[in-house]
Amino acid sequence: MKFLVDAHTLLWSQDDTTRLSAVATTTLTDPAHDRLVSIATVWEIWIKVAIGKLGLSKPFRVWMDTAITDLAATVLPITLDHVERQTQLEFHHRDPFDRLLIAQSLAEDIPLISSDARFDSYDVKRIWD
Repeated sequence: MKFLVDAHTLLWSQDDTTRLSAVATTTLTDPAHDRLVSIATVWEIWIKVAIGKLGLSKPFRVWMDTAITDLAATVLPITLDHVERQTQLEFHHRDPFDRLLIAQSLAEDIPLISSDARFDSYDVKRIWD
């Protein structure tokens, strides 16, 4: 089964595994699953690092390459279908990166690994508890 990894889940998988739920940890480590990391998540993390809002345990590129490799993840590009789906979403959630993840999850019909309960306002299958 495929899963889309939220930014905080990716961050915690590398730098603070104690914050991951047992279900998230199992889903992230099960070799039978395919994990996807949106390029939007890569971009969001870079922006937060660049403006000093987020520190990583390694330089950004090394950290990101390691995180993707450790999770055996594939980077999911942003497509026109994803953008179109995002424009159709209600504004329950205003964060543009999270809205794009919601749209990707819906467009690709894949669950999202996230602790963010605001995603539940959409028809997204969220994996956490």
